[in-house]
Amino acid sequence: MVVVPGAAGADAGAGDVRVVVQRASQASVSVAGDVLARFDEPCLVALVGATHDDTLDDARAVARKIAHLRILRDERSVVDVDAPVLVISQFTLYGDVRKGRRPTWNAAAKGHVAQPLVDEVITALQGEGVRVGAGRFGADMAVALVNDGPVTVLHDTRPGADG
Repeated sequence: MVVVPGAAGADAGAGDVRVVVQRASQASVSVAGDVLARFDEPCLVALVGATHDDTLDDARAVARKIAHLRILRDERSVVDVDAPVLVISQFTLYGDVRKGRRPTWNAAAKGHVAQPLVDEVITALQGEGVRVGAGRFGADMAVALVNDGPVTVLHDTRPGADG
């Protein structure tokens, strides 16, 4: 994401937008006590992280994957059953704990690079007809959810990352 996301000549798929998707029976996100989004129905919670060379195309690919992932009951997707998605930006998905006891965040994109990508995931989900709630980028958020299953999947846009 050092390149301008989605700029002409940007190498689609060169990045590695990472998302953890959890199936939930309900979910919400608050900042400083203010509820930003709340779903009291089956939904998906998508924790989205970006790295330095991610592009808008990567963000769109993640959104398509989330929208059509068949992990709701009866192997249905959010598009199939008009279920909502709660999108939360989460740079900590790129934490590296291989050395020492303190994570490093070097692989995580800086805010000015990551925010447009997270925004594009939201926009692309809406373009797929998905109802979307979201946290506030860069804020200290309280995310609450009731896992259903539990079903949790990790997806990277990098080719071959997760099949």
